Amino acid sequence: MDDQPSLARRGPRHSTNLVGRSSEWLESCAFNDAPAPLHIWGVQEMNQGLFGMLDQAADLAEAGEAFHAYMMAMFGIDDEQRDVPSAGRQRFRSSFLRLIQGWSFDSNGPAGAVLKGWVESRFGVCPSFHREIIDAVPGPAWDVYIEEKMSSQFHNNAIWVQLDLLFEFCQWAIRRFAFPGQSHLTLYRGINDVERHLIVERSDRREAVIRLNNLVSFSSDREVADCFGDRILTARVPLCKILFFPGLLPSHLLRGEREYLAVGGEFRVSVDYV
Repeated sequence: MDDQPSLARRGPRHSTNLVGRSSEWLESCAFNDAPAPLHIWGVQEMNQGLFGMLDQAADLAEAGEAFHAYMMAMFGIDDEQRDVPSAGRQRFRSSFLRLIQGWSFDSNGPAGAVLKGWVESRFGVCPSFHREIIDAVPGPAWDVYIEEKMSSQFHNNAIWVQLDLLFEFCQWAIRRFAFPGQSHLTLYRGINDVERHLIVERSDRREAVIRLNNLVSFSSDREVADCFGDRILTARVPLCKILFFPGLLPSHLLRGEREYLAVGGEFRVSVDYV
């Protein structure tokens, strides 16, 4: 296997993004080894009231409640994701909570496409998989992804702005309460066939650099990861790439599998056989 794969195998990317870091660097092992803080331009500046309120929180639970209330008020959504009457018709208001829930059911469904589209827009890193491997842009797999990420089923109510706020809150919570002073977490991912992934480098049977999707799930519990495949990938994931983690909000989202959502790209992993 070639140690220096073609750029096509590494996947498409954008030359610009909203975090002020090179997209090529962001998705590389070099970034993961020595990460730098990531902030989406203008989000904290445009929501100073929110972050001023968060600074008053005594712990993560209180901060999560405050963020949840702010989002419910700002975007007119509630816990039941109710339809809201508009000119005599029922109009669904999409929310970040429904997207995270949809991801937990099927990361390759429409909710997953919107989340991957947000990563593409904000970080400049395109997905490498949606329902099937995206091996050409444009191409059939890419076209399906584009259609689903722009679907009005989820893509309304300023959904990407909601995700911007979620990411900035998550990063604030990581620094303030959840993992202060830390740069990485050791996380796990179960897969069934290493060879189906885009292997960038492979030094031996148990060590590799693998390109994962632009948004990827990990678990903090190795035994949980065992349930999702006969191979376990162990990776050091930069905390600055985390979008969501269990306990961030006053909900049960992703808690059962202790699931972390992270911006993807190339990861140096160890491969263990169950």
